[in-house]
Amino acid sequence: MDTLSSTVQAWAGSAFAAVFRGIKVVRPQRPIHPKGIQLVGTMQRDDGERQPSGIPWLDTAGTNRVEARLSRSLGLPDAFPDILGLAVRFTEQDRLSDMLLATTGPTGIGRFVLRLRRDAAAAVFSSMMPYKSDTGPVLIAARTIESPGKLPVDPAAFRSLLGGESWTLELHHATPLGAWTRFGTLTLKLADHAEDTAERFDPVLNPLPTAGTYGWTKRLREPSYAVARGRG
Repeated sequence: MDTLSSTVQAWAGSAFAAVFRGIKVVRPQRPIHPKGIQLVGTMQRDDGERQPSGIPWLDTAGTNRVEARLSRSLGLPDAFPDILGLAVRFTEQDRLSDMLLATTGPTGIGRFVLRLRRDAAAAVFSSMMPYKSDTGPVLIAARTIESPGKLPVDPAAFRSLLGGESWTLELHHATPLGAWTRFGTLTLKLADHAEDTAERFDPVLNPLPTAGTYGWTKRLREPSYAVARGRG
């Protein structure tokens, strides 16, 4: 049964990669998330007592400088809603880590269903793919707690509305169907040196510190990310 499951997962990963190759014919630089907004800021993991996630880094207080990118996943015209992506990169002990979140529902099975949204400030972002902890699978989510108002993911409108202010999101962790536990905040501002970034965020190559990866998530993700990196 395990061999059959692995085969199905590998097949699904290859199928996703084939879709990426098709899209890449039209969008050779970025098959998905073609247009984005570059952000910078800090990620703070709170001190004090809270329900542990089982991931030591996540359960330990600390602060990291981050680079981030907010983007429209499908690249639909700006007037339409889209699946929004929030990619966050930071360095921990001289190693890059990338955390990728996308707009989903906040509860139950909805956490595993991608949602089209117009307004980043009203959206819930989650990892969808669980991280492997000492105690089982862990999801990460982010939701806005402070912003200057609506934040439509049209680069020009977003930059105009955010201006010099901050966008602050509350960070949570949970088991796949469990209650969310706050573990920190993510505070972002517009980067002042570029409208977008050429950086490629990759949670397969740059995993979360002290978090494990389930084999099935890697089999689903790796072929598509390899295509996006130009290796597939």
